[in-house]
Amino acid sequence: MRLPASILQTQMEAGIPFPRGPLRVLALSGSLRSASSNSLVLQAAPALAPSGVHVEFYLGLADLPHFNPDDDTDTGRPPAVRVFRAQVAAADALLISSPEYAHGVPGSLKNALDWLVSGLEFPSLPVALLNTAPRAVHAQAALVETLKTMSAQLLTPPVTDIPMAGRPFSLDQLVSDPTLAGPIRAVLKNLEVAARETRLAGRRLVTISGDPVQG
Repeated sequence: MRLPASILQTQMEAGIPFPRGPLRVLALSGSLRSASSNSLVLQAAPALAPSGVHVEFYLGLADLPHFNPDDDTDTGRPPAVRVFRAQVAAADALLISSPEYAHGVPGSLKNALDWLVSGLEFPSLPVALLNTAPRAVHAQAALVETLKTMSAQLLTPPVTDIPMAGRPFSLDQLVSDPTLAGPIRAVLKNLEVAARETRLAGRRLVTISGDPVQG
């Protein structure tokens, strides 16, 4: 049975807690650089997440083969793709931070998203975008368009700027700087609310195990 999303608001007004159980946020960096500001802000997320929210960093972006629709079948899907899609299926939300290359989305990130298009794992998944270079607006706009087409549940606003401005930061410095940590913490809290609402309303087409919803 699927409950209407309005039930969440009713529960909040009545003081009834959100659906219980830990939430899993999958963090996906669009950069393959070893010293990437986009990866750094995602690495800070576990320390800034609300209680009961577990952030897992996806490490297999470079291992995904080039997308080929001929291979995107139940019997032909490459092992790395199967692992990636299973992680997305098991996640309650997705947090993406991506650079911009030549006014576009990095090919490695777009390739990963292409591997998700045909599956049931992605529709209605809450998604938020972090942008460490606020002047880089083209890639973010392209990502928003792609994610909307894939039926993501984007936060409002979908993109949050993290004012790194090319400055070098250590992980400890980022977590302790309120101008950087504050926006990340706020996005994670909003993802938590969206994910619990989605879980309560039964919007996802797969269960936490990755199996299709029956009914």
